[in-house]
Amino acid sequence: MTLESVLIVSGVIFAIGLYGALAQRNAIVVLMGIELMFNAVVMAALAFSRFTLPAALAGGRVIVTPEAVRSALSGHVFAVCIIGVAASGLALGLALVIALYRSRETAEITDANLLKN
Repeated sequence: MTLESVLIVSGVIFAIGLYGALAQRNAIVVLMGIELMFNAVVMAALAFSRFTLPAALAGGRVIVTPEAVRSALSGHVFAVCIIGVAASGLALGLALVIALYRSRETAEITDANLLKN
């Protein structure tokens, strides 16, 4: 498995999520599309972290310093942050969808305009 193949899969997943977020009217499908886009970004960040070495580890001699370890794990830390933001965004979005459904008995995004009053 190479970096290019992982990035192609990540791009396809992101495109599917973008289609789901932009072309659908159901709020649940839109939230699922946004989650797919977050997961594609996480996959790309982990791929870059896995397949690129920091300069301290790429040379002929391997010196494991705290700076090199932090640089090697930066993609993983970024992925954990993205997962946390995605989980909180999904909880907020699901709360809005439940409020919309209780108010109008539909989960269509076009009916969310009716919640102004």
